[in-house]
Amino acid sequence: MSVYTHIRKRARQIVSRFPQPEFYSDHPREIRHSGQIFATDPILRDLKAFLADQLEDNLGHGLRHATKVALDAGALMAVEGRESGISDRLIDRGILIVESAGLLHDVKRKQNDHSVKGAVYAGKLLSGYPFSSKEVEEVRTAIYNHEAFKKCIPAYSRRGALVSDCLYDADKFRWGPDNFSDTLWEMVMFHNPPLSDFIANYPSGIESLLKIKTTFRTGTGKKYGPQFIDIGVAIGEELLKVIKSEFL
Repeated sequence: MSVYTHIRKRARQIVSRFPQPEFYSDHPREIRHSGQIFATDPILRDLKAFLADQLEDNLGHGLRHATKVALDAGALMAVEGRESGISDRLIDRGILIVESAGLLHDVKRKQNDHSVKGAVYAGKLLSGYPFSSKEVEEVRTAIYNHEAFKKCIPAYSRRGALVSDCLYDADKFRWGPDNFSDTLWEMVMFHNPPLSDFIANYPSGIESLLKIKTTFRTGTGKKYGPQFIDIGVAIGEELLKVIKSEFL
């Protein structure tokens, strides 16, 4: 059994002792509504079924990751939409669009420039679904813009900009506790680096987490995103001590 299997178990024990980010306790209504749309909309059900195989062994960014991003992006859309006075009907359509983007955002994760290639792929795929050309473009733009520290392309509508920003923030929420409960270990299991290399790269990984704190884009993301990162960093620092004491 890989040493990383044992480290992942210890990591999840550490994660379980930390509180959930306040975003979830402060916005249960929006989170529940996002989940209802995600579970019941036929377009999303079809996309999930299609992507089940497409996202297998996807460098730690499989369907589990895509689902979490989609759900949080939908909740962010609901919060931001209501605060902006957007009608419930338009909010619901925005949730559908951003959840579709969330499911598709890492579909080309194994390739270089995966956000660019993923945007192109999503545009072609969604042309066969009941979306308008404007809505398809909103998904494409959001996927293109979801990577940190890269130049974004402008959205051509207010809702398009919101779709893009909600997808980005929901994706970066995953750099918090989720990084140490799931994502990091799926990536490590795929690459299986020597433990010495893993530990040598650990400080730069923590530095990357800290850099994300200032990049959140929506008002809601800016309010709650830094806490996600702070919790992730605290988990990571505790885990490193465990690795050095138990696995070296």
